[in-house]
Amino acid sequence: MMLARSREPGDRERLLSGIIDLCEAGQARGEPTHPDIQALLNSIFMTLVVETERDIRRRLSERLADADWAPSALINIMALDEIEIARPIIARSPVLQDHDLIRLLVQATLEHQIEIARRPNLKAPVVEAIISRDEPAVMTALASNDTAEISPDAMSRLVNRSRDVVALRSPLARHPKLSSDLAEQLYLLVGRALRDALTARFQLDTARMQAAVNEALRAAHKGESDVAVGPVEGDEDREEMERALIEKLDSAGQLRPGYLLRVLREGRLQLFVMALARLGKFEPAQIRRAIDTSRPELLALACSAVGIDRSVFPTILEHVRQLNGGRPGGGDEGVRRAASAFGPFTPDIAGMAFRQAVGQV
Repeated sequence: MMLARSREPGDRERLLSGIIDLCEAGQARGEPTHPDIQALLNSIFMTLVVETERDIRRRLSERLADADWAPSALINIMALDEIEIARPIIARSPVLQDHDLIRLLVQATLEHQIEIARRPNLKAPVVEAIISRDEPAVMTALASNDTAEISPDAMSRLVNRSRDVVALRSPLARHPKLSSDLAEQLYLLVGRALRDALTARFQLDTARMQAAVNEALRAAHKGESDVAVGPVEGDEDREEMERALIEKLDSAGQLRPGYLLRVLREGRLQLFVMALARLGKFEPAQIRRAIDTSRPELLALACSAVGIDRSVFPTILEHVRQLNGGRPGGGDEGVRRAASAFGPFTPDIAGMAFRQAVGQV
């Protein structure tokens, strides 16, 4: 009662911890939870958790992530919290059902969606919902989840989508549910190392597959392939082919700032780097250095230099961080600093500032 009356954060955490200890002790003894007691627990947890600080909620999520007795309403609310708090809940909580996960796919951020796609033993309805939403980064996380219930039809749709989303190819090539027929389709899209792995795993006819690759290349050279997709993109020659694609788009007058967001949504970070460099007359290495720092304002300057609007930049930054291991860092404070790059000056000035700043990295 003393802890319940206290408004100190430490006392509130001790109270929550004590209640969890009691619940866990009851579960260990195999005692069923009476409905009235469960309703009371729901009320207590909801009241206490909503008013607690971020660090307490983060520690609480770790303790409740494996609890099958935890109140469903509380778990669903915590699954919508900041990603650092929600991550253990999304990954492990047995309380979350398929319909809860599908609802989260609609309501939560991209980071939350990716965590859902990584959840062990993901069921077929959730897999179908992920593929139907067609978010490249989330589908890539799903393709890397070997325990998900991915049906043959779902696998076929992922392989077909990998024609546009380069990031899907590597995890699909290694997926245990990839069939030999789909392996032949994927063979035409991947680089030499993955081709060798597919050939060894499925005993593919090397001569026949190479003939198919050569035919795809001949068609591309004749301009018969879709310019926005590009032909076979190997591990070694991908950079050169993407550079050629950007040059072709630029020469045709089709390379515009809007293209940057499009390729990021398709999970094609390297293509974004080359396109931004071409639009701003930068070196690709300068863009790469900028996105590998903890200073998102550098990327903001480059985007400002090519005419990207201030309101669009947070979306671009979110996609780049997702595809680049969380870089450029800086968190929310970095986002605020980046906003200053869209000040009352011309794109030329922003470009000069970018070159000077990135040269010091």
